[in-house]
Amino acid sequence: MSHDKNAVRKILDQAKAAGREALTAPEARGVCEAYGITIPKEGVAHSADEAAKLASSIGFPVVMKIVSPQILHKTEAGGVVVGVKSAEHAKEAYATILANARKYDAKAEILGVQIQQMLMGGQEVIIGAVTDPAFGKLVAFGLGGVLVEVLKDITFRLAPASSEDALSMLDGIQAAEILRGVRGGKPVDRAALSGMIERVSALIADFPEISEMDLNPVFATERGATAADVRIVLNFNPAPPRDRPNQAAIVEKMNRIMKPKALAVIGASAENGKIGNSVMKNLINGGYKGEIYPIHPSATEIMGKKAYKSVKDVPGAIDVAVFAIPAKFVAQALTEVGEKKIAGAILIPSGFAETGNMAGQTELVEIGRKYGVRLMGPNIYGFYYTPSNLCATFCTAYDVKGHAALSSQSGGIGMAIIGFSRSAKMGVSAIVGLGNKSDIDEDDLLTFFEQDDNTTIIAQHCEDLKDGRSFAEVAKRVSKKKPIVVLKAGRTSMGARAASSHTGALAGNDKIYEDVFKQSGVIRARSLRDLLEFARGIPVLPTPKGNNVVIITGAGGSGVLLSDACVDNGLSLMAMPADLDAAFRKFIPPFGAAGNPVDITGGEPPTTYQNTVRLGLQDPRIHALILGYWHTIITPPMVFAKLMVEVVAEMRAKGIEKPVVASLAGDVEVEEAAEYLYQHGIPAYAYSTEIPVAVLGAKYKWARGAGLIPKE
Repeated sequence: MSHDKNAVRKILDQAKAAGREALTAPEARGVCEAYGITIPKEGVAHSADEAAKLASSIGFPVVMKIVSPQILHKTEAGGVVVGVKSAEHAKEAYATILANARKYDAKAEILGVQIQQMLMGGQEVIIGAVTDPAFGKLVAFGLGGVLVEVLKDITFRLAPASSEDALSMLDGIQAAEILRGVRGGKPVDRAALSGMIERVSALIADFPEISEMDLNPVFATERGATAADVRIVLNFNPAPPRDRPNQAAIVEKMNRIMKPKALAVIGASAENGKIGNSVMKNLINGGYKGEIYPIHPSATEIMGKKAYKSVKDVPGAIDVAVFAIPAKFVAQALTEVGEKKIAGAILIPSGFAETGNMAGQTELVEIGRKYGVRLMGPNIYGFYYTPSNLCATFCTAYDVKGHAALSSQSGGIGMAIIGFSRSAKMGVSAIVGLGNKSDIDEDDLLTFFEQDDNTTIIAQHCEDLKDGRSFAEVAKRVSKKKPIVVLKAGRTSMGARAASSHTGALAGNDKIYEDVFKQSGVIRARSLRDLLEFARGIPVLPTPKGNNVVIITGAGGSGVLLSDACVDNGLSLMAMPADLDAAFRKFIPPFGAAGNPVDITGGEPPTTYQNTVRLGLQDPRIHALILGYWHTIITPPMVFAKLMVEVVAEMRAKGIEKPVVASLAGDVEVEEAAEYLYQHGIPAYAYSTEIPVAVLGAKYKWARGAGLIPKE
C-alpha cells in the first residue's frame, strides 16, 4: 500500500510551528487521505450560508462539527449536530455550534465548522493508536461509539501490524461474533477493516510524533469501512529509544557471562555467614571447573584459592565478576572490572534503585556503558548455569541438570523456582536473577537461550519490562524455535492513564501485555504454579499434529470438569465421528457414554482403560488425549499408571506419538501413580482436573504460535 509521507510531514510541521499538540479535523483528514484511510465527503464552512451550500453539495443528511485546536472533545462542548437534513437546518446548526463552542471555551480559536457526510448503517468500531512507555507504538481495535466506553472491549498489537496481526484483531475482541453477522445482520468487510488497521499502524510507526489517534466511530459494512471522526494527538518530544546492543554483541557477551572460563568473586570471604563466603562455597562445591579468583583487600588466600586485592592484579583473563560487597564500594570496583575488560558483572548487592538510590544505579550503568561491561542486577541472588556446574549465587547449590531455563525479577520467586525444581526433579539449564534490571533483562536472556543447545524451554517471571518492544521482537523470533512462558506480575490496573483519546484512556497496562504476548507467541502463566508446571510439562509432551482433543474418563464428574478446563484453556474437544463413536462403544458398558468425553464408568477393569486409550492413540483423527482416572479396587492407581505407560510406549514403538495428560482422583495412592506417569512422559496430577489441561493447553498455544498446527 502506497503512502504520501511528504504530505503528512508537511501537516505535522505546520502543527509544530504553531505550537499545537493536536491536529484540527481538516488536518486529520489530510493525514488520512495521505495513507488511504477512507473518510466521508466533507468540507469546512466559515459562515452559515457557506455551511448550507456545502451541506447541499455533499447531500443530506450531514453531520456538523466545530473545528478548533483547543476543543478536542467536540461532543462535550456541544460542538456536534447530527442528522442535519436541509439547508435551513444547516444554518441553524452552524449558529448553535459556534455559540456552544464560545460558551465552552471563550478563548478557543475557531477555524470553522466541518460539514461531513452522515454515514448510515453498519457496525460502529474504533481503530486507534497509543504510545506505551514499555512497548512504544500500538494499534488498537474494538467496538466503537459509546460501546467502547462502556464495554472496554478492545485489543492491541505492536505497530506496524502485519496483515495477519490486523485480521487477528477482528477476532481478538469479545464481540467478534457481531462482526461476523448475528441474527440476520450482515458480516462486515473484514478486508477493508483489517486494511484500515494496517494503514493506521503504518502511519504511527512512520511518524513517532503521533502519540495518540482515534478513528471513532468507523462505520463497517459489508461493502467497506469509513472513519466518521478522526482525532490525532501529537508529542514532538517523544522519549528516545533505549540503546540496545545488536544480536551478535549480546550473544558474544552473554556467552562469556553464562559460560565463563574464569571468574572473580569481589568480596570473597573465608568467614561463614558472609555472602562472599557462600558464593565461593557454591562455586567450589558445585563443581565449577573454571578458574576462580577471590578478590579481597587484605587476604592472600581464601578457601584454597590465591586472593588478589583487585581484579586488575589477576594475571589471566576474566570473563565475569560476581560482586559481594556493600553498595557504596561497587562503583569503584566496577570501574576496575571495566579496565580489566571483563565481559559481565553480577551485582548481588542491594541498596540501589529499589531503595530510591537512582543516582547510584545510574552511575553503575554509565560505568558499564563506558567500558562495555554488561550488568546483571543489582539486587539479585546471582545465577546458575548447570551444564558448566556453575552456581554463581549465595543461594543453595543446584545440581539437577536439564533443559529448562528460568529467570525471575524477584529473589523470593527465584527461591521458589529453585525449591520447586528440586522437589519436582525438574532439570534446569539455568536459573537467573534479574533484580533491578539496570542493564541485562529478559530479552538478553532470550537471545542467549535461543542459541544455547542446553536449553529447550524458557520461563520468566517479571514485574515489568524495561523495553517491552525489544522483548516482543526477540520473543517473536525465539518462540518459533523454543517455548517461552512468562508470568507477568501486577495484573491489576492502577487506574487509566491520562490521555486525550479514547484509545489512550482504554490502554490498560495488563491488556497491552496480554495482547503483545499473544502477538509474540509467548505463553502467559497466570500464577507461579502455572509458570513452574508449564516449564516442567511442555518439554515432556510431544507436539500435537492437530487440534482434536478427546477425554477418556472413568468418572462422569471428572469428565465435566475436564471439559470445562478445555474451554478455559482454548482446547478444541473433537466432535466424535459416528464410526469412531461406535468403535469406542465396543469397549465400554451399555450404561457408559461414548461421544466426547468418553465415559467408561468407574467399575471397569484395566483392559477397558487399555483398549480405549489404545484406540484414541491409534486413530489419526485424534491429536491429544486427556485421561480422567477414578480410584477403584478393580483398577488400582499403580495398575492404571503402569498400564498407561505400557500403551503409550507400545504406540511410540509404532511411530505414534501424541500428547497425553492425566488427572487422578482418589486416595493418597494416586500421588505415587501420578509421579510414576510423569516420570514416563505423561504429565499427571493428583486431585486436579485444571492443571493437566492447562499444561496441555500451554503446549497447544506454543504449537499454534510457532505455526506447527493451524490456529483455531
